[in-house]
Amino acid sequence: MKTRKLRDIEVSEIGMGCMAFSHGYGQIPEETYSISAIRKAYDYGCTFFDTAEVYSPNLSGIGHNERIVGKALHDVRRNVVLATKLHIATEEPQKDGSVYKTLRRHLEGSLERLQTDYADLYYLHRFNPDIPIEDVADGMGKLIEEGLIRGWGLSQVAVDTLKKAHEVTPVSALQNIYNMLERDCEKEIFPYCMENHIGVVPFSPIASGFLSGKITVDTKFEKVDDVRNFVPQLSKENIALNQPILDVLAKFSRAKGATNAQISLAWMLAKYPNVVPIPGSKNEGRILENLGASKVTLTSGEFTELEAALAKCVIHGHRGTVESSKHSFLDVKNQ
Repeated sequence: MKTRKLRDIEVSEIGMGCMAFSHGYGQIPEETYSISAIRKAYDYGCTFFDTAEVYSPNLSGIGHNERIVGKALHDVRRNVVLATKLHIATEEPQKDGSVYKTLRRHLEGSLERLQTDYADLYYLHRFNPDIPIEDVADGMGKLIEEGLIRGWGLSQVAVDTLKKAHEVTPVSALQNIYNMLERDCEKEIFPYCMENHIGVVPFSPIASGFLSGKITVDTKFEKVDDVRNFVPQLSKENIALNQPILDVLAKFSRAKGATNAQISLAWMLAKYPNVVPIPGSKNEGRILENLGASKVTLTSGEFTELEAALAKCVIHGHRGTVESSKHSFLDVKNQ
């Protein structure tokens, strides 16, 4: 698979979001299945794996997903890029003595679960307005100096927060929601990141599965721990109203001998050289299908035609960038 850079960290041009093995999409698979699926993604050519300390069944504990990723990739650790995330609750820095000490305490737990002595990329999962982002950036800089992380990033922030952080310690990657239905990042985030050599790592690049075309008005999501129940584009009304997007994708997927999901990923790869999407799934077949988008190349003419067709579509339902969370655990509706 081709590679791209998140500042100075080289990764496969499509990564793998691992959350669904632990949380967010209903019943989770058996651990052996999850480990096997991660290894098959690696064998396919994926070298970039994304997890977080908070990804656990029903958000009821810490580290379930990190442990799975650590087990799956332990023996190929030096060949892969591991990204994980933390959330800082308001009271933690005061208890620990500083923001840096809080960062390091969380990181040490993640490293133990991931079976490694460093993380390639360490994200602040959500910005807490009670904790100055400059203090977080300074602490991340210390972790880089100590060799505990190679780079750091932010998730779901606006450009002003990103600027404040980047001026203290250069940011390697920004992980915001971005897909054909959620294009807020095109206004300010992408221009700023391009100018400052920051990678953009879109989560939910297939719009929680909508862009695959496999979700219909008759699709029923699991009642427990399935974030799709809260995604506005996946209401029955909006699934029907957003059908023109799927019609556009179907036209191109037929012409290219690809799937809708692959076209949606190929579109963003063609659009921005600093974008590295991390589609997530708990289904091995879907994981390999998504990684297969690396083999789909849109010509300049095809890309222009696709952009023009998308511009005519009206989007119904919007998640947007929810910049902050002050809770100890992340609101599942905002994953």
